Amino acid sequence: MKNRSISKVLVTIFALWIGFGLQGHPSYGMPPVKRSVLANGLVLLVSEEHSLPLVTIELLIDAGSRRDPAGEEGLAYLTAHGLLLGTEKHSEVEINEKLDYMGASLAVSVGRDYTSLKLRVLKKDLTEGLELFLETITEPSFPEEKFHREVRETVAAIQSSEERPEVVAERAFRRKLFLNSPYSHPVEGTKESLGRIKREDVVKFRSACYRPNISIFSIVGDVTVKEVEEGIVAKLRAWHHASVAAEHFSSTFARGPETIEIDRDISQANIIIGHQGIRRDNPDFYALTVMNYILGGGGFGSRLVDEIRVKRGLAYSVASFFEAGKYPGSFQIVVQTKNASAREAISLALEQMKRMQQKLVSQQELERAKKYLTGSFPLRLDTQRELVDFLGRMEYYGLGLDYPERYRSLINSVGREEVLRVARDYLQPDKCVLAVVANLKEANMAASGGSRGD
Repeated sequence: MKNRSISKVLVTIFALWIGFGLQGHPSYGMPPVKRSVLANGLVLLVSEEHSLPLVTIELLIDAGSRRDPAGEEGLAYLTAHGLLLGTEKHSEVEINEKLDYMGASLAVSVGRDYTSLKLRVLKKDLTEGLELFLETITEPSFPEEKFHREVRETVAAIQSSEERPEVVAERAFRRKLFLNSPYSHPVEGTKESLGRIKREDVVKFRSACYRPNISIFSIVGDVTVKEVEEGIVAKLRAWHHASVAAEHFSSTFARGPETIEIDRDISQANIIIGHQGIRRDNPDFYALTVMNYILGGGGFGSRLVDEIRVKRGLAYSVASFFEAGKYPGSFQIVVQTKNASAREAISLALEQMKRMQQKLVSQQELERAKKYLTGSFPLRLDTQRELVDFLGRMEYYGLGLDYPERYRSLINSVGREEVLRVARDYLQPDKCVLAVVANLKEANMAASGGSRGD
């Protein structure tokens, strides 16, 4: 069995990003973190956690799908997954046999901003596991035959996903919203773009982008800072620094209203309503997190769920969220409802966006949001895997090592007036892009004048 995970485009609900900080507050018992920057530019984060004889390592590389060249969408994805197809010293079979023998796991994932490679290994096998880990990064061989197999499997996965209406809606929404933007295409690419990518392109991408000076190495577990400094740092220093080409990122967005309608013989309409979002470093991030929790990010505590599901029974699933990446992402409301109730659900969602802009939220809503946001996330960060994720992203988004100590005050300082302000400043109910995948006849959508999809 292969020890790797096939990554998907992960749409992160706004509040999840916030939650990373809570576990870091001293009152939650998070071990201290030692941060250093090696001569080759690699950021090293070490946190001792000795409850189990395990060590979890993550290498986060600023080489996500936004770096895909035009026409070669999916290149970052193929490069990352190709790391596990073999190295100059070990074949794919040998890599997997070594991992199985150690009882270790090695997984790769690719997002729009970054790629991560994660190793989980017993303390006694750390040296051997780390050597294999670094070997896959610095010495991959990308065997031609296995590369073509990876392309075929990815194309097959894309074709299979076209039967999932929620995926079809998401892809259509992104294509329409992001104009000539690296955020517009699927992380895994398209059937057409994958067919244009050759092994040589993958080799060049790895050589150009897999560099320590745009990477973060986090290690959490049954290892001491001294052991890392004496036994691991020397290996990391051997990874050569190199300049990485400057990015030319476009943040142009469609200005709605725009509608995309895609006809499918299905019983449930899959709907996305949204518009331009924000960057992760936006100073209004925390106020928007509270606002979004009240609007649609708080499950049964949110207005969208209350109005669309609880009061009217129109939808089993409805939620809102912001994508907040290195560059501005999207704001989305995602709804699944019966075809016949699609129009009503859309109307209600837009009404709730406008309502957020018209009057102050209640003090009860505000306090409920704050209590959840500051009280729930420590429970989600009690494993090595979660902690190593937290450290890498905290560093990547420049939150600072004191972020855990600041988190409570960042949320608790948000007032009702600030929630109203950010709703007015950032929600655009009259300028939304609407993507609908449904039986258009049953949904009475075909006559709405929107563009038709395949």
